[in-house]
Amino acid sequence: MEKIWANSGDSHFLEPEDLWRENLPPRLAELVPRAEKDPDGQWETVHIDGMSFRRKLPTMKAQEFMESSQRAPGARDVDLRMQDLDQEGIWNELVFPSLGMWSSSFRTPEVLREALKVSNDWAYEAIDKKQPRLISTAQVSTLDVGDAVAELERCAELGYRAVFMPTQPHPLQKDWNDDAWEPFWAAAEAANIVLAFHIGTDPIDLSKGGAAGILYRGPGGAVLNYTETTFGGQRAVMKMVASGALDRHENLKVLVSEGGATWVPFIADRMIEGYRQHAIAVRPKLKRDIKEIIYTQVYASFQHDESAVAVAEHLGYKNVMWGSDYPHMEGTYGHTQETLHGLFDRVDPEIRHRITIGAFNELFPGLPPVPTAAAA
Repeated sequence: MEKIWANSGDSHFLEPEDLWRENLPPRLAELVPRAEKDPDGQWETVHIDGMSFRRKLPTMKAQEFMESSQRAPGARDVDLRMQDLDQEGIWNELVFPSLGMWSSSFRTPEVLREALKVSNDWAYEAIDKKQPRLISTAQVSTLDVGDAVAELERCAELGYRAVFMPTQPHPLQKDWNDDAWEPFWAAAEAANIVLAFHIGTDPIDLSKGGAAGILYRGPGGAVLNYTETTFGGQRAVMKMVASGALDRHENLKVLVSEGGATWVPFIADRMIEGYRQHAIAVRPKLKRDIKEIIYTQVYASFQHDESAVAVAEHLGYKNVMWGSDYPHMEGTYGHTQETLHGLFDRVDPEIRHRITIGAFNELFPGLPPVPTAAAA
């Protein structure tokens, strides 16, 4: 098969596990997450920010299943990663963090603020400066809005072009539709930083034995949990549109990664109906049409969905972006070319180019050009 080259709007990198502990002053290092396993290997005690709690460990079979999403050679190594990407036909790539999953468990603003500074300094040196085809997403505290603004501006000065956003902020902070976040939206727009929401990042209550992506158990649980993760990104967009955040900041761009794209026209239509039918109660009033706001400021990435391609072909929504989800098991690693050919072999070349290359280049201009004819 002729290789189809594509940019990826979704991937992940595994930082060194001791990154925070080794790079923070001792008084803060002792507050970052650490776990002590019981001798029988069935339970562990987790210590974080002055709190301790017990949680049951997954079975050996479940542990092996989860670790299978981290076995791609470049999960932790940039040089090996580029070999994988060249083999798969992936050129430029947006990279999300992994340690950030602990953010919602901190309760002391200073610890979270300083830990994320360490992550941002490390990622920019180890990923972005080492490989211009990779774009790391900065991390900011969602526990303190002032800290979030300060770190966003610091990261913009370093050279970051996107910031990772969980689908909900810290449990102790106001939600995205609250005016408390207005300084952050203004700072992101001024710095030309893309807000990159990633699905499956709702806060987790680890003290109650919560686990990432586990909401349902019993019959159908695996499918229910996987499907459920997609909705957080949709809710985040709804909050930013309905609250007027995107209407006020017309140059602010939002990306929802790994959540598909078929939902975008539906959410636009549904919000328009709600705005019309309940106009007497709607606050704030928006200056622009909801569909215009969403279609011009919101981008959405997918990896396997044929319906996402159909949206770009037939429903007028052009900010559809492909993503590999490297190195996760639900991504395309090992079968990227098969996936891309299956999605695009019978698609209009302009639509194919827009989804695989054009939307990404529009969001992140000035990157190394994609090889061969695909860049035309």
